[in-house]
Amino acid sequence: MEKNNDSTLKMTTLSEQTNESTKLGYTDDFEVKDYGIVSQNGKVFTSDQVKIVNFYRFEGYSDPEDNSILYLLETTDGTKGKIIDAYGAGADSTITKFISDVESIKKK
Repeated sequence: MEKNNDSTLKMTTLSEQTNESTKLGYTDDFEVKDYGIVSQNGKVFTSDQVKIVNFYRFEGYSDPEDNSILYLLETTDGTKGKIIDAYGAGADSTITKFISDVESIKKK
C-alpha cells in the first residue's frame, strides 16, 4: 500500500503488484497441473521444490466476487515466478491443492 498526500492509503491493484513483482525478478508465469507447476521453459516442480515467498490478496471495488490472489514463488533451482488465482468460491481447485501442499509460506 502506498500513502497519498490526503492521508488515505492507496491499495495496490493486481496489475500494479504483478508488474512490481516482475521488476523484482519474479518473471516466470507458472502453470499449475495435477502433478506440479510448470515453468515457461517447461521445467516441472513439485510442491516440495517450491516455497511461497509472498502473497497478495485483492478485492474488486465494485464486485465482491472479483477477488484474486497473487503468489510469488521460488523453486529449488532459483526460478522465481508468479501464480494468480481467484480466491473464495471462484478459486481453481488445482491451484488451491498445490498451494496447500507447499509447506513454506512466508508473508512479508
